[in-house]
Order: sequence, then structure tokens, then C-alpha cells
Amino acid sequence: GIILSNQGDLYRMLRQFPQALAVYEQALAIHRQRGDRLREGATLNNLGAVYRSLQDYQQALQAHQQALAVFEHLAAVDSSPNTQQLVEQYQQLLTTARQMNEQAGAAAEDPARLQESLARYGQALDQYDQALGVLQELGEQVAAGTTLNQMGLVAHQLEDYPQAQAYYQQALDIFREMGDRRGEAAALSNLGLVLTRQGNDAAALEFYGQALAIQRQIQDNSGEAITWGNVGALMLRQQRPAIAILCYKQSVNLTEQIRQSVRPLPLEVQQSYTDTVAATYRTLADLLLQQDRVLEAQQVLELLKVQELEDYLQNVRGNGPNLTGLDYLLPEQDILALYDQAIAQGQELSQLRAIPPGDRTPQQQQRLAELVANQQTLMAGFDNFLNHPEVLAAVDQLSRMARRQNLDLEQLNALRDNLRNLEGAVLIYPLILDDRLELILVTPDAPPIRRTVPVGRSELNGAIAQFRLLLTNPVPRSLETAQQFYQYLIQPLEDDLQQAGATTLLYAPDGQLRYIPLAALHDGHQWLIQRFRINHITAASLTDFDTPPAETMKVLAGAFTEGSVSFQVGTRQFSFGGLPFAGVEVNSIAAAIPGTTTLFDEAFSPQTTIPYMDDYSIVHLATHAEFVSGLPDESFILFGNGDRITLRDIATWSLPNVNLVVLSACQTAIGGELGNGEEVLGFGYQIQRTGARAAIASLWSVNDGGTQALMTAFYAALKRGLPKAEALRQAQISLITGSDESLESPVALQTSLQLNLPYYWAPFILIGNGL
Repeated sequence: GIILSNQGDLYRMLRQFPQALAVYEQALAIHRQRGDRLREGATLNNLGAVYRSLQDYQQALQAHQQALAVFEHLAAVDSSPNTQQLVEQYQQLLTTARQMNEQAGAAAEDPARLQESLARYGQALDQYDQALGVLQELGEQVAAGTTLNQMGLVAHQLEDYPQAQAYYQQALDIFREMGDRRGEAAALSNLGLVLTRQGNDAAALEFYGQALAIQRQIQDNSGEAITWGNVGALMLRQQRPAIAILCYKQSVNLTEQIRQSVRPLPLEVQQSYTDTVAATYRTLADLLLQQDRVLEAQQVLELLKVQELEDYLQNVRGNGPNLTGLDYLLPEQDILALYDQAIAQGQELSQLRAIPPGDRTPQQQQRLAELVANQQTLMAGFDNFLNHPEVLAAVDQLSRMARRQNLDLEQLNALRDNLRNLEGAVLIYPLILDDRLELILVTPDAPPIRRTVPVGRSELNGAIAQFRLLLTNPVPRSLETAQQFYQYLIQPLEDDLQQAGATTLLYAPDGQLRYIPLAALHDGHQWLIQRFRINHITAASLTDFDTPPAETMKVLAGAFTEGSVSFQVGTRQFSFGGLPFAGVEVNSIAAAIPGTTTLFDEAFSPQTTIPYMDDYSIVHLATHAEFVSGLPDESFILFGNGDRITLRDIATWSLPNVNLVVLSACQTAIGGELGNGEEVLGFGYQIQRTGARAAIASLWSVNDGGTQALMTAFYAALKRGLPKAEALRQAQISLITGSDESLESPVALQTSLQLNLPYYWAPFILIGNGL
């Protein structure tokens, strides 16, 4: 097992990854057969590293997760003597391996990794030091460099920055000697970070510049994105926000390239990746908002929302170039052009210096002299580059331009024109930050407006959870929490909304704000839905309001009314019974809309429904559904015959003629514990991808009778020719007031339920085109 592991290490060092996989798998089988958990975990971790090098992220993640489970198990028994015995056993093994003159690098590092996983950094350094001795003795230089880099990270954790710097420098020397460019760039970036911690910004920038040049040359997008983020943080600390924004934009755009490459991969991979990168997006958006560069912040928010939806749906795609990255302002483009020029000249200079002086042609000698002169004036170091007169002039121009929000006028005009297609429409983007809530308001005729609300993420998330608890119970409650969220989300924009003449709120909520309906906010006199139409969108550039609905309504309505069904999805057990009022609901629609096709129970199956949906303008599904946070493959819609389809299955639908898909059952937009709200908009987004223009779903399980009352009022309003968003608003108001005002002669709603409670009318949200 040891020999096979060492062979795998050698193949990996030689970049012969298929051979490395083969021998690692053999070693893993032996370690598992022997019950050697520590070696099993180490080999799994090595397998993950090889799969990462092959860009097979699904297999890499699976291997690392298995390794993590092994090490967590070892950590769980930390209180027993077993852990110390394991370390002692491997120290004995190390001694034996030395005596046998075997290549025992992996064996040497296992105890160190165990100690590091237990946050015993002092002991880990001691063990790594022993491993380093073995690796140096065996002549495994690259592995020794990797160990030194790891020792630097451990010393970094201990805040022993001079020692960390020494380790990183030794690693750098080895990587350079061995020609390991990726390792060299990583060590340089680490040196930059540790020098920043010691306040030596100039030296840090020098190392960052070298790292970026290498990462650009070897196309290490992930490493380059991290380094640009580190430079951005340094620039921010130096109070150079314009340069910091440019650095973070570079980081985000490189991340977007990686996002495109992982799009075909399974959900778990995308979720893990998003968790890693989302903080950079939010940091950039936060910084842009602080600089009043609101429109650019909106771009970042849209990318983040698309990123979250991609994590949830995996196959989401944007519909334009603005969704593949961030725009650069003209001065930013000038700075990047200067930087690219400096990088290219630096690479050319290195190539010329590699030619022995006696072998250079006169032209090469002259070019070398020119490049040296250029380097001295342009980029003797990254710090010099950032302070170069041309860069400073571009930054000054950038500051003036950013204040004018001089960003892609075509994009801004398109967004405003889109808003003009809805009379009185404005767009509201909230952004949850650690220390505050930022509100962005986009109107048809003015630059975006930014308002700041002093409520931190933790406090806001706690309030969201409390508000949902109150909303999801059919018991009269105090309006205090509803008024509190009005103060958070609407009151700061009140004057701006009045000035814009707003009657329709296009709402693109962030994070857990997706779990509470905007309609249920209260201004102290009335509910927000009584003042505004509310139209949820997935992101501004993903919703087109140009296409009006067909003049003639044609409805396909299915209902699960009788019987019961039980099944298991993943590890979860579900049991559902028929919804008697769903039958009343569908029959009411048929009575209101002539020519409605109705399907009940066994006749309501995927085979009798899905192939014919595009023959109708409205598809109404009165049945159970559950959309689970983070698990689209376990999210489903149940048909009347007991069959079900997943959220991913919806991607195969083609509904270009459908104006609206209604899912009027329970738990249709959220399931499980609160996540980040991606599944709330996930259903609407997926429906829009089929070609349908909008969807209606609910945010929590709603009473069967209350849903029937609301849907009856909704379709009565549609019959009168009201737009979808207004029809839903009128239906909700009818439950609030107790009469159906959508009818020519309003009538009282006959029910024993307290339908005026938000529990009954607030959960239904319209996502997409509200016309």
C-alpha cells in the first residue's frame, strides 16, 4: 500500500495523472482492506487532488468529501488514546520506512495532517518538519516544496508571520528550481499575503505582481482570481477604492469563466463552488455601493442571482453578454491594457534573458535594452505599475466617470425601456450585507437610487425567520413585524416611489428575503399589496416585459382530489392525500373560462398533461408539490395518478405559447429548512426557460379552501382582462376585504375561514412577466 501510494505521488509529480489515479486506487483498496483509516483518508485526499488537476470536479469533490468523513471520524475519537496511538504508530512506521530506504513521504505527512485537522498547529509543524526531513532525504523536491508551503500556512494560522514567510520563501526557491510554475505562483501569492499581514505592502505587491504574471501565463484562472482578490483587499486597506474595484472585477470575471466550465457538473459541485466565491461578489457589490456606483453594483447582484440559480438548477443560462461577466469602464480598460502590455513585455524579456548573451542576435540585444527601459518606467514592480502616471491619470478619470454612472448606455436604456413597458413600474434590488441592508431602486427616467438601512445580516435573518413563523400560522398576529419589514424595505424609498409615480414593484429579493412575501408588509394603515402590484423577477436582464399575453384565454387545469399516495425521495418519506377543494377550484375555473380542459385524479397524469400544455395559454396544476432547498432532483410536482416529475424534468418542457403556469398547491416554492432562497425563484426561472412568460407559486403550505377562494377570484379578474399581476393583487385584496371586487357586482366571499389573515393570501407570488 505504501509503495503504491508513493508511485501515485511520483506519477502526480510527473503530471502523469491517469497513471496516478490507477495506482492510488490500488493503494486505497489495500488501506481499506486493512482498516487503515488514516492512510485511507490521505489517499482519498490525493485522489481528489489528481481529479482536480484533471478538472474532473465531480470526482474530486466526492474523493475529498470521503476523505473529510474519514478525518472527522478520527477527530471524533480524539478524546480517547486512539489518536495518540495512531500518531505513534505512524512515527514508528516512518522510522521503519527510513530504515528500509523506502520513499515514505506520504507516511511522513499523515500525522502532520491529522494534527492540523485537529487544529493542533504546533504539533502539526513538528510533524511536518519530520516529514520534510524524509522528503529531502529521499530527494522528493517538489513534495518538499509543497510541505514547506503547507508549513507556511500552519505558521500563518499561528500568526507567526516571519516564520510563515521563511517557509514560503523556501518553498518558492524549490518550485523555481524544479520548474513548478503553479507551485511558484502559489508561493508568491502566499508571500504577498503574509507580507501584507506584516504591513509591508510594497513588497507584497511585488510578489502579487509576479504571481499574477505566472498565473496569466499558465492560465491558472482560479489562482489568478484569488490573487486579484488579495490585491483588491490590499488596495481597499490603502483607501484606493477605484483600484480595489478593478481588482475585484478581475477576480469576479475570472470566476465567471470558471463558472461557465463547471455549469455542466452536478449540483453538489456547483453549490460548493458558489459557497467559495459568493463572498467576493458581495464584497465588490458592497464596495461599489459605498462609491455610489449603483448600476455596476446591480450588475454584480444579477450575476450573483444567476450564480445562485445555476447552483440550484444546474442548467440555467443567461440570455445576453451582460450575464457572462462585469463591464469595465473605459479608464479601467485603459489600466488593464497597460497591465497586459507590461505582462507581455515581462514575458518577452524573460525569454530574451534565457538566451546566452553570446547567442543573441543584434536585434534581440536591442530589443532587450528597449524592454529593460520600458520595464523600469512601466512595471519594475506591481506597486510601481499601480503608481505609474498613466495609471493614476486613468484612476482620476475613472473617479469622475464613475460618479456620473457612465456605464454602457445601451444596457441602461434597455433596462429603462423595459420598465416603461409596465406603466408605473420600478425595480427594487435589496442586498444583504454583514453590517447593513442596501436598497437599489431603478426607475424609467432617472439614474439608480441607493438607500442604506442599518440592519446587519444576523439581525435581519433572525427577523426573517420570526416573520415567516408568524405568517405561516392561521392565527391573528400583531402587525409589528410586518411594519418592521416595511421600515426595512419600503420606507427608505417612500419619497422616491412617490416621485416616480410607482404603481408596480418589480422585486428581485436577495438571499433569505426570498422567503417572505413583499405583499405582507404593512405601512401602519394597509398592506403593501393594497398599494402596489408586486411582480417577482429572477434578475433584471432575465425578464422581458415586451410580450403581452394572448387576448383569448385557454386553460388546461388538472387536480388531485381523491385518494392518497406515499413514496420516498432520497432519504425523505412523503405521504399526500387528495385535495377536495382542488376539484372545486378547477370546476370554478372551468365555469369562469369557457373551453377549459379539466383533468382529475387518474386522468391527470404526466402522459395526459405535459404533451398538450403548449396548446393552452394557462396551465393550472392544483396538486401537491415540494421544492426542496438545494435539491432540485428531490423537488417534485405530484400528478393525480401518483406519478411525479422533478424540477429538472421541467427543463425538457417547451411552452412558448403558454402565458402562465399556476401551481396552486402547498409547499410549491420552498421546502425543508431555510437556505438562501434560491429555490423560491428556481421554479419561476425554470418555467420561464420553457418559454412560458410567468409562474405563480406559494411560499408555504396553504389551506385548501383558502387557496380555492383566492384562485376563483384570480380567474374572475383575469376574465375581466386584467393583467396577471393586477389580477393576483385583486384576488389577494378580495381575501383581505372579504369581497370579490374583481366582479362587476362585488359579492361577499362565503367561508368560515379568516381569509383576511396573510397566511391565506400572502404566500402566492408571481414570477416573471406580469402583463
